[in-house]
Amino acid sequence: MKIRRELWFGLTFMALVVIAGATMLLRAETITNGHLGLLMLSLVVVAIMLGFPTAFTLMGMGMLFTFLAYERDWHRTLDLMVQSAYKTMANDVLIAVPLFVFMGYLVERANLIESLFRSLHLALARLPGALAVATLVTCTIFATATGIVGAVVTLMGLLALPAMLRGGYSVPLAAGAITAGGCLGILIPPSVLLIVYGATAGVSVVQLYAGAFFPGLMLAGLYVLYVILIAKLKPQWAPPLSAAERVVPLPPLTQRIAASPSAHALLGLLKGRRNAEVPLSHVLRQLGIVALPAVIYALLALGSYQAVTTVEAEARYDIEEIGASRSSSGASSSGLQEPPAEGGLQEPPSEGGLQEPPGEEPAAGAVAEPPGAEAPPAAPAPAATETAQTSPAGATTKPPPTWWVATFSVLGALTALFYLFLSFARLEIFKMLLASFFPLVLLILSVLGSIVLGLATPTEAAAMGALGGMLLAAAYRRLNLSVLKESVFLTAKTSAMVCWLFVGSAIFSAAFALLGGQALVEEWVLGMNLTKVQFLLLSQVIIFLLGWPLEWTEIIVIFMPIFIPLLDNFGVDPLFFGLLVALNLQTAFLSPPVAMAAFYLKGVSPPHVTLNQIFLGMLPFMGIQIFAIFLLYMWPQIGLWLPQLLYK
Repeated sequence: MKIRRELWFGLTFMALVVIAGATMLLRAETITNGHLGLLMLSLVVVAIMLGFPTAFTLMGMGMLFTFLAYERDWHRTLDLMVQSAYKTMANDVLIAVPLFVFMGYLVERANLIESLFRSLHLALARLPGALAVATLVTCTIFATATGIVGAVVTLMGLLALPAMLRGGYSVPLAAGAITAGGCLGILIPPSVLLIVYGATAGVSVVQLYAGAFFPGLMLAGLYVLYVILIAKLKPQWAPPLSAAERVVPLPPLTQRIAASPSAHALLGLLKGRRNAEVPLSHVLRQLGIVALPAVIYALLALGSYQAVTTVEAEARYDIEEIGASRSSSGASSSGLQEPPAEGGLQEPPSEGGLQEPPGEEPAAGAVAEPPGAEAPPAAPAPAATETAQTSPAGATTKPPPTWWVATFSVLGALTALFYLFLSFARLEIFKMLLASFFPLVLLILSVLGSIVLGLATPTEAAAMGALGGMLLAAAYRRLNLSVLKESVFLTAKTSAMVCWLFVGSAIFSAAFALLGGQALVEEWVLGMNLTKVQFLLLSQVIIFLLGWPLEWTEIIVIFMPIFIPLLDNFGVDPLFFGLLVALNLQTAFLSPPVAMAAFYLKGVSPPHVTLNQIFLGMLPFMGIQIFAIFLLYMWPQIGLWLPQLLYK
């Protein structure tokens, strides 16, 4: 049956080619090379929808139509193919793709997701819709670590869907939370989509990662708020967890110390219950774990306080020099002389306009006094340093900025609440989070932080992430030869797919531009006299519709080279456009009838969960994604603030 279907697809495609060729021959007088380019684009889309391999379809069509454009000159056609392939594979940015993919597969096979979901489920047990909220948070963290949509949706379908169904959750709500959370890996760094878009559009991957950080968190936050709201309004769709499901068993030694699981942990450990025959080493270990949040908060506060309040000695010298200049010559804050009262031109300072050293009289003729004007009163010397205090090390200090005070006030309040409500049961949950949540978050923050802060290139950070993934798998005793071989094989398979797509895209784009298809599209779009808003709406609608039958890789490598040259004509930032595209393609992943996330989930869900129920649950989250696109368009600084702050 499969062979017959493929044969049918092949015959259909050949018939389309024959019909297209006959049409070209019949209308040879009106067909131009630009029309051949559009015909090539149409045939590529049809071939991909029929199931032909994308990369080889792009290469084959590109070579065929380049041969027609060069008037059947095979030598020039092959030269174009070789040059396009070499230019693509010499792109250093693509080295990060296999490294990030390898890190993702290692983290996935370390089996962290089960313990992560369990600890988050217990930590968020008192929230409405706790299981769905824990599912979304787990998907967000795991999608950030892996970036592989199919892997996240499949694993969460095996783990979270049965738990939510046993808890009485609505099937559409459970399915929607899993599919929407799994698709976050498309947008949240380290996203392979952003690497591919950056290499295609010529945009810095570092800036794309910085720009996608807050939109990704915003979208995940909107998902969580929706689930909590639905659980409040429709509690029958997301029943609260029973008391038995919230029980956290205590270890035997801790049971000897604790009067009850709800007893305060810090006070109980300080008392020690010496008559309980508990080793002192166990009590000290528990106290060390309890003290960890306070120690981390103190280290962060002290380290960042010095960074935000210290002014270097060179900057202090400039301030003092300006203040001394004010006191000696009555100049303005820029050190220039006040204009004459009569409006005449002022003589510039002698000897290149340099000021005399502070405390000495200016040289004769160095500053010309206005005729008939009195000398302005000298400014007091301490005015230049009235907001800064000199430290013994030669630097100056200034008051901490408002954002620092607000941030650490909130963190301090959270730390105080942690200790105020820390029971022995919550201490066990905190230890579970330390074992599953924090190592993964530390790996993610170290990789992304080194990229965003400019400490490492994406390739270097990806290499360190791959090493961190191996160390994490080894720490959890999941790293063995079988896991390593499988991860390497899947990495090679995924990387080969991406790289061949790039080669095919380069050949296709070169042929499309050579035939004049790009010029024809630009002429058509510019002839519509669209505004910037209309162009963005048109492009995003086209990308959304293309997301139904095509994968994101195909959309990026085929259609982005068509859209990118049009951005300058409408004053659209390619970085901002890339963020909109990433959000849009997430929407396409949740759009029936061809929603890949739904099919991933259906493959691992129980038989009574139908595809229509999954589609029904995905629709509200798709609406949230459209709302997020609207928010990003209305307030572009959500995505552009961090890149502008870090890379001015």
